[in-house]
Amino acid sequence: MTGVTEEPPEFTGDPGIEDNDTVRVARRHLSDSATIRANRGWWDANADDYQAEHGAFLGDARFIWCPEGLDEAEAHLLGKDLAGKHILEIGAGAAQCSRWLTAQGAHAIASDLSHGQLQHSTRIDAAAPKPVPLVQADATRLPFADEAFDIVCSAFGAVPFVADSAAVMREAARVLKPGGRWVFSVSHPIRWSFPDDPGEAGLTARDSYFDRRPYVEFDEYGTATYAEHHRTLGDRIREITAAGLTLVDLVEPEWPAGLDEEWGGWSPLRGRIFPGTAIFVTAKTS
Repeated sequence: MTGVTEEPPEFTGDPGIEDNDTVRVARRHLSDSATIRANRGWWDANADDYQAEHGAFLGDARFIWCPEGLDEAEAHLLGKDLAGKHILEIGAGAAQCSRWLTAQGAHAIASDLSHGQLQHSTRIDAAAPKPVPLVQADATRLPFADEAFDIVCSAFGAVPFVADSAAVMREAARVLKPGGRWVFSVSHPIRWSFPDDPGEAGLTARDSYFDRRPYVEFDEYGTATYAEHHRTLGDRIREITAAGLTLVDLVEPEWPAGLDEEWGGWSPLRGRIFPGTAIFVTAKTS
Protein backbone atom coordinates (compact mmCIF):
# COMPACT_ATOMS: atom_id res chain seq x y z
CA MET A 1 0.00 0.00 0.00
CA THR A 2 1.09 3.57 -0.65
CA GLY A 3 -0.14 5.00 2.62
CA VAL A 4 -2.50 7.35 0.76
CA THR A 5 -6.16 7.21 1.70
CA GLU A 6 -8.41 6.51 -1.24
CA GLU A 7 -11.11 9.14 -1.73
CA PRO A 8 -14.59 7.93 -2.70
CA PRO A 9 -15.88 9.56 -5.88
CA GLU A 10 -18.53 12.20 -5.40
CA PHE A 11 -19.82 13.24 -8.80
CA THR A 12 -22.63 15.68 -8.16
CA GLY A 13 -21.46 19.27 -8.28
CA ASP A 14 -17.77 18.37 -8.34
CA PRO A 15 -15.99 20.64 -10.85
CA GLY A 16 -12.98 18.32 -10.88
CA ILE A 17 -14.91 15.58 -12.64
CA GLU A 18 -15.46 15.49 -16.38
CA ASP A 19 -18.64 13.60 -17.18
CA ASN A 20 -19.91 12.17 -20.46
CA ASP A 21 -22.20 9.34 -21.52
CA THR A 22 -19.70 6.53 -20.91
CA VAL A 23 -17.07 7.55 -18.37
CA ARG A 24 -16.42 9.95 -15.52
CA VAL A 25 -12.88 11.27 -15.18
CA ALA A 26 -11.14 12.87 -12.20
CA ARG A 27 -7.77 13.43 -10.59
CA ARG A 28 -8.19 11.47 -7.36
CA HIS A 29 -6.01 9.51 -4.96
CA LEU A 30 -6.39 5.78 -5.55
CA SER A 31 -4.97 2.90 -3.55
CA ASP A 32 -2.59 0.31 -4.92
CA SER A 33 -5.19 -2.47 -4.80
CA ALA A 34 -7.87 -0.35 -6.49
CA THR A 35 -5.37 0.64 -9.19
CA ILE A 36 -4.48 -3.00 -9.86
CA ARG A 37 -8.15 -4.04 -10.09
CA ALA A 38 -9.00 -1.16 -12.39
CA ASN A 39 -6.09 -1.59 -14.77
CA ARG A 40 -6.23 -5.37 -14.98
CA GLY A 41 -9.91 -5.10 -15.85
CA TRP A 42 -9.39 -2.28 -18.35
CA TRP A 43 -6.54 -3.95 -20.25
CA ASP A 44 -8.33 -7.31 -20.30
CA ALA A 45 -11.48 -5.69 -21.68
CA ASN A 46 -9.69 -3.46 -24.19
CA ALA A 47 -6.83 -5.69 -25.35
CA ASP A 48 -8.56 -6.57 -28.62
CA ASP A 49 -9.29 -2.95 -29.51
CA TYR A 50 -5.82 -1.81 -28.48
CA GLN A 51 -4.05 -4.38 -30.64
CA ALA A 52 -6.41 -3.73 -33.54
CA GLU A 53 -5.73 0.01 -33.36
CA HIS A 54 -1.97 -0.03 -32.69
CA GLY A 55 -0.84 -3.47 -33.83
CA ALA A 56 0.25 -2.32 -37.30
CA PHE A 57 2.40 0.47 -35.82
CA LEU A 58 3.95 -1.82 -33.20
CA GLY A 59 4.40 -4.77 -35.55
CA ASP A 60 4.59 -8.39 -34.39
CA ALA A 61 8.31 -8.36 -33.66
CA ARG A 62 9.55 -4.79 -33.30
CA PHE A 63 10.87 -2.88 -30.29
CA ILE A 64 9.20 0.52 -30.50
CA TRP A 65 9.81 2.67 -27.44
CA CYS A 66 7.13 5.29 -27.95
CA PRO A 67 4.54 6.91 -30.25
CA GLU A 68 7.40 8.94 -31.75
CA GLY A 69 8.51 5.64 -33.28
CA LEU A 70 11.97 5.37 -31.69
CA ASP A 71 13.15 1.88 -32.63
CA GLU A 72 15.54 -0.08 -30.42
CA ALA A 73 17.14 -1.48 -33.57
CA GLU A 74 18.56 2.02 -34.11
CA ALA A 75 18.61 3.46 -30.59
CA HIS A 76 20.53 0.63 -28.84
CA LEU A 77 19.39 1.80 -25.40
CA LEU A 78 19.68 -1.78 -24.15
CA GLY A 79 23.13 -2.24 -25.68
CA LYS A 80 24.35 -3.30 -29.10
CA ASP A 81 25.04 -6.99 -28.43
CA LEU A 82 21.95 -8.70 -27.01
CA ALA A 83 22.75 -12.28 -28.04
CA GLY A 84 22.70 -14.62 -25.08
CA LYS A 85 21.37 -11.96 -22.69
CA HIS A 86 18.61 -12.87 -20.25
CA ILE A 87 16.01 -10.12 -20.58
CA LEU A 88 12.74 -9.45 -18.77
CA GLU A 89 10.11 -7.23 -20.36
CA ILE A 90 7.64 -5.72 -17.88
CA GLY A 91 4.20 -4.65 -19.10
CA ALA A 92 4.83 -6.45 -22.37
CA GLY A 93 1.34 -6.39 -23.86
CA ALA A 94 1.46 -8.73 -26.85
CA ALA A 95 5.24 -9.16 -26.36
CA GLN A 96 6.24 -7.44 -29.59
CA CYS A 97 9.44 -6.15 -27.97
CA SER A 98 10.31 -9.53 -26.45
CA ARG A 99 9.76 -11.18 -29.82
CA TRP A 100 12.26 -8.77 -31.40
CA LEU A 101 14.73 -9.42 -28.59
CA THR A 102 14.41 -13.15 -29.17
CA ALA A 103 15.21 -12.60 -32.85
CA GLN A 104 18.44 -10.90 -31.74
CA GLY A 105 19.47 -14.05 -29.91
CA ALA A 106 18.39 -12.95 -26.43
CA HIS A 107 16.56 -15.14 -23.91
CA ALA A 108 13.51 -12.93 -23.36
CA ILE A 109 10.57 -13.36 -21.01
CA ALA A 110 7.45 -11.20 -21.35
CA SER A 111 5.36 -10.33 -18.29
CA ASP A 112 2.13 -8.39 -18.03
CA LEU A 113 -0.67 -7.88 -15.52
CA SER A 114 -3.30 -8.45 -18.21
CA HIS A 115 -4.21 -11.95 -19.35
CA GLY A 116 -6.08 -10.38 -22.26
CA GLN A 117 -2.93 -8.72 -23.55
CA LEU A 118 -0.85 -11.88 -23.16
CA GLN A 119 -3.46 -13.81 -25.13
CA HIS A 120 -2.51 -11.69 -28.14
CA SER A 121 1.09 -12.80 -27.73
CA THR A 122 -0.12 -16.40 -27.82
CA ARG A 123 -2.11 -15.60 -30.97
CA ILE A 124 0.91 -14.06 -32.72
CA ASP A 125 3.15 -16.94 -31.64
CA ALA A 126 0.70 -19.66 -32.70
CA ALA A 127 2.79 -20.63 -35.72
CA ALA A 128 6.16 -19.49 -34.37
CA PRO A 129 8.94 -22.07 -33.94
CA LYS A 130 10.02 -20.43 -30.67
CA PRO A 131 7.17 -18.74 -28.77
CA VAL A 132 8.03 -16.07 -26.22
CA PRO A 133 7.70 -17.34 -22.62
CA LEU A 134 4.87 -15.47 -20.89
CA VAL A 135 4.26 -14.68 -17.23
CA GLN A 136 1.20 -12.92 -15.83
CA ALA A 137 2.52 -10.87 -12.95
CA ASP A 138 2.19 -7.65 -10.97
CA ALA A 139 5.25 -5.49 -11.68
CA THR A 140 5.56 -4.61 -7.99
CA ARG A 141 5.87 -8.32 -7.06
CA LEU A 142 7.90 -10.02 -9.77
CA PRO A 143 8.03 -13.84 -9.43
CA PHE A 144 11.73 -14.11 -10.27
CA ALA A 145 14.89 -14.75 -8.30
CA ASP A 146 17.37 -12.05 -7.36
CA GLU A 147 19.87 -11.15 -10.10
CA ALA A 148 18.14 -13.36 -12.68
CA PHE A 149 18.40 -10.98 -15.65
CA ASP A 150 21.04 -9.05 -17.55
CA ILE A 151 18.49 -6.48 -18.74
CA VAL A 152 15.00 -5.40 -17.64
CA CYS A 153 12.92 -3.19 -19.92
CA SER A 154 9.46 -1.70 -20.34
CA ALA A 155 8.07 0.31 -23.26
CA PHE A 156 5.10 2.23 -21.82
CA GLY A 157 4.23 -0.70 -19.59
CA ALA A 158 3.55 -1.06 -15.86
CA VAL A 159 5.36 2.00 -14.44
CA PRO A 160 2.50 4.54 -14.74
CA PHE A 161 -0.16 1.91 -14.09
CA VAL A 162 0.70 1.20 -10.45
CA ALA A 163 0.25 3.45 -7.44
CA ASP A 164 3.70 2.63 -6.06
CA SER A 165 6.08 2.99 -9.00
CA ALA A 166 9.03 3.10 -6.58
CA ALA A 167 8.27 -0.57 -5.88
CA VAL A 168 8.66 -1.31 -9.61
CA MET A 169 12.12 0.30 -9.48
CA ARG A 170 13.06 -1.82 -6.46
CA GLU A 171 11.82 -4.99 -8.12
CA ALA A 172 13.64 -4.22 -11.37
CA ALA A 173 16.84 -3.61 -9.39
CA ARG A 174 16.35 -6.79 -7.38
CA VAL A 175 16.04 -9.12 -10.38
CA LEU A 176 18.82 -7.35 -12.28
CA LYS A 177 22.41 -8.60 -12.26
CA PRO A 178 25.16 -6.15 -11.26
CA GLY A 179 26.18 -4.21 -14.36
CA GLY A 180 22.77 -4.74 -15.95
CA ARG A 181 20.39 -2.14 -17.33
CA TRP A 182 16.81 -1.20 -16.45
CA VAL A 183 15.33 0.93 -19.23
CA PHE A 184 11.73 2.16 -19.34
CA SER A 185 9.64 4.66 -21.27
CA VAL A 186 6.68 6.65 -19.93
CA SER A 187 4.67 9.69 -20.85
CA HIS A 188 6.90 12.72 -20.38
CA PRO A 189 5.92 14.28 -17.03
CA ILE A 190 5.42 17.71 -18.60
CA ARG A 191 2.47 16.30 -20.58
CA TRP A 192 0.44 16.08 -17.38
CA SER A 193 0.13 19.86 -17.39
CA PHE A 194 -1.68 19.79 -20.74
CA PRO A 195 -5.00 18.30 -21.89
CA ASP A 196 -4.59 14.94 -23.61
CA ASP A 197 -5.59 16.40 -26.94
CA PRO A 198 -3.57 16.13 -30.17
CA GLY A 199 -4.91 19.45 -31.47
CA GLU A 200 -4.70 23.13 -30.56
CA ALA A 201 -6.49 22.53 -27.25
CA GLY A 202 -3.57 20.37 -26.17
CA LEU A 203 -1.09 23.24 -26.41
CA THR A 204 -2.32 25.25 -23.43
CA ALA A 205 -1.23 24.21 -19.93
CA ARG A 206 -4.22 23.56 -17.71
CA ASP A 207 -3.10 21.53 -14.67
CA SER A 208 -0.29 21.82 -12.18
CA TYR A 209 2.83 19.83 -13.01
CA PHE A 210 3.09 19.15 -9.27
CA ASP A 211 -0.37 17.60 -8.93
CA ARG A 212 0.55 13.97 -8.32
CA ARG A 213 -3.00 12.69 -8.05
CA PRO A 214 -3.61 10.01 -10.67
CA TYR A 215 -5.90 10.32 -13.66
CA VAL A 216 -8.81 8.01 -12.82
CA GLU A 217 -11.82 6.89 -14.84
CA PHE A 218 -14.96 5.79 -12.97
CA ASP A 219 -18.07 3.95 -14.05
CA GLU A 220 -21.59 5.07 -13.20
CA TYR A 221 -21.38 3.36 -9.82
CA GLY A 222 -18.21 5.15 -8.77
CA THR A 223 -15.88 2.19 -9.28
CA ALA A 224 -12.48 3.01 -10.74
CA THR A 225 -12.08 1.37 -14.15
CA TYR A 226 -8.72 2.83 -15.26
CA ALA A 227 -5.90 4.69 -13.52
CA GLU A 228 -2.67 6.31 -14.63
CA HIS A 229 -0.28 7.78 -12.07
CA HIS A 230 1.84 10.91 -12.51
CA ARG A 231 5.35 11.57 -11.21
CA THR A 232 7.62 14.53 -11.88
CA LEU A 233 11.09 14.11 -13.39
CA GLY A 234 12.55 14.65 -9.92
CA ASP A 235 10.26 11.97 -8.47
CA ARG A 236 11.42 9.47 -11.08
CA ILE A 237 15.10 10.18 -10.45
CA ARG A 238 14.62 9.82 -6.70
CA GLU A 239 12.81 6.50 -7.20
CA ILE A 240 15.67 5.28 -9.39
CA THR A 241 18.45 6.25 -7.00
CA ALA A 242 16.56 5.00 -3.94
CA ALA A 243 16.43 1.57 -5.61
CA GLY A 244 20.23 1.56 -5.86
CA LEU A 245 20.30 2.32 -9.58
CA THR A 246 22.27 4.94 -11.50
CA LEU A 247 20.69 7.16 -14.13
CA VAL A 248 22.77 6.76 -17.29
CA ASP A 249 20.65 8.77 -19.72
CA LEU A 250 17.30 10.50 -20.08
CA VAL A 251 16.09 10.34 -23.67
CA GLU A 252 13.39 12.74 -24.89
CA PRO A 253 12.62 11.66 -28.46
CA GLU A 254 11.89 14.45 -30.90
CA TRP A 255 8.98 14.09 -33.28
CA PRO A 256 10.43 12.71 -36.53
CA ALA A 257 9.87 14.26 -39.91
CA GLY A 258 7.42 12.27 -42.00
CA LEU A 259 5.47 10.76 -39.09
CA ASP A 260 1.89 11.98 -39.40
CA GLU A 261 0.17 9.30 -37.30
CA GLU A 262 -1.53 10.45 -34.10
CA TRP A 263 -1.69 8.27 -30.99
CA GLY A 264 -4.03 9.64 -28.37
CA GLY A 265 -2.55 12.97 -27.32
CA TRP A 266 0.62 12.42 -29.36
CA SER A 267 0.63 14.29 -32.65
CA PRO A 268 2.99 16.11 -35.02
CA LEU A 269 1.56 19.43 -33.81
CA ARG A 270 2.39 18.84 -30.15
CA GLY A 271 5.43 16.67 -30.71
CA ARG A 272 7.31 19.46 -32.47
CA ILE A 273 6.79 21.82 -29.52
CA PHE A 274 7.35 19.75 -26.37
CA PRO A 275 8.31 16.15 -25.59
CA GLY A 276 5.70 13.44 -25.29
CA THR A 277 7.94 10.65 -24.02
CA ALA A 278 10.71 10.22 -21.46
CA ILE A 279 12.97 7.15 -21.61
CA PHE A 280 15.02 6.48 -18.48
CA VAL A 281 18.19 4.46 -19.00
CA THR A 282 19.52 3.17 -15.69
CA ALA A 283 22.18 0.74 -14.56
CA LYS A 284 22.81 -1.43 -11.53
CA THR A 285 26.42 -0.68 -10.75
CA SER A 286 26.86 -3.07 -7.83
